[in-house]
Amino acid sequence: MIRLYCRHKEGNGTLCGSCIELLEYAQMRLSKCPFGEKKKTCKQCPVHCYKPEMRKRIAEVMRFSGPRMLWYHPKAALRHLWKDMFL
Repeated sequence: MIRLYCRHKEGNGTLCGSCIELLEYAQMRLSKCPFGEKKKTCKQCPVHCYKPEMRKRIAEVMRFSGPRMLWYHPKAALRHLWKDMFL
């Protein structure tokens, strides 16, 4: 989702420094998640592990990229929707 945001919203060919920082932060937080593989979507999670600034940035990325995921990565989008609705 971050790559899609950086490419289409910001118009970059590759990830910019700000998006790389956000991606690394998100990967680091997910690697330390106490729920592991059984984690629901972040929206439904009882533990908000992102700093407020990063949470705001990732929400902006998701708001832009979420609807576009059906077009660019339909399998990933459907898997995310399934997880959000049924798990």
